[in-house]
Amino acid sequence: MSSSVETRTGSNRSPGGRHNNGRHPDLARIVRRETHSSRAAVAIAAAVLVMVLAGYGLLEAAVHAIGQPPWLIEPQVAAERLTALPAGISPLLLGAIGAVLAMLGLIFFLNGIAPGRRARHTLAGAWHEAGRPAVVIDDEVIASSLARRARLAANVMPEQVMVVVSQRQVMVNVRPTSGVPVDGDSLLAAVQDELDQMALDPQPAVRINVAPSGVVGA
Repeated sequence: MSSSVETRTGSNRSPGGRHNNGRHPDLARIVRRETHSSRAAVAIAAAVLVMVLAGYGLLEAAVHAIGQPPWLIEPQVAAERLTALPAGISPLLLGAIGAVLAMLGLIFFLNGIAPGRRARHTLAGAWHEAGRPAVVIDDEVIASSLARRARLAANVMPEQVMVVVSQRQVMVNVRPTSGVPVDGDSLLAAVQDELDQMALDPQPAVRINVAPSGVVGA
């Protein structure tokens, strides 16, 4: 398999001098950091939003306490308008505000519960043994290798093959050359063999999609 990989190595002992079932704990954390996206940006955005709202609330409360006119709206008036909803506001505007708030809430909720995996796979069994390196491969490299194998199996040009690699599935789209049929079973076997040689973790399933219409050959 010809591909570019990112390798992280670690010793087979923990800082305390003990093994962790043959796996280095720091190496496991490194692999997780390489294969999962950080939630720092979303967490910072949520914290800044809460700080801004809290700061504005404190500012309006302080201005009201010293008898000065409010910057935007008095806290008591704002509370009364909130409790009186939907009175005093058009249904269209209320629906738009609700949709925006629901979208923001859904974004934060999904970022909180979703695994947040990056477009990367690890080689199965490599780093699970003591003293073995961990190998992390970008999905683009995997897709390039599978596309080459599919192109050779289908006997088509590179632009006639498109491979999309996700965490659990590999989608191979092939547009055959006009007058030259493509055997889907043989193509599936070739791509599956290439994928088995990679020994990815997790191992994605292969799906073949041969277009009904072909392209004119050169």
